Amino acid sequence: MSKPQSSAAAALTAATSLATSADAAGRIYTIGDLAREFGVTLRTLRFYEDRGLLAPTRKGTARLYDGRDRARLAMILKGKQLGFTLGEIGTMLAGDGGAPASAELNLSVDQVNEQIAHLEAQKSEIEQAIAELKATRARMQTKIVKG
Repeated sequence: MSKPQSSAAAALTAATSLATSADAAGRIYTIGDLAREFGVTLRTLRFYEDRGLLAPTRKGTARLYDGRDRARLAMILKGKQLGFTLGEIGTMLAGDGGAPASAELNLSVDQVNEQIAHLEAQKSEIEQAIAELKATRARMQTKIVKG
């Protein structure tokens, strides 16, 4: 059964589709514009720049982002949402050859299958940890009641 999409996930999905649509006006975005739009910090955007994932132009000390940078940010966040590392995301983005970012990360079937297996293993570990914590809580509550 599928879980309803959280408001953050819904906002990311909406931002991703907006970011990947054509930016006909050639709009320029400041670091603050993108941070607000995507719900990330300024530090996050600077970190992505340091890692080579984003390459804003500079005007003095100001970072200026174009539609391509905006679309790349949407893809970075989508990749993170899917559980990929920044290194993996960088490799996927490197396949765009300088063309405007598409609506999809450059993923192979093998990458998708590996990521599904990885996330399913994490899910299993989390479910086990939750079960252990619930059992511990039940034991603690029993001791308090008997106490």
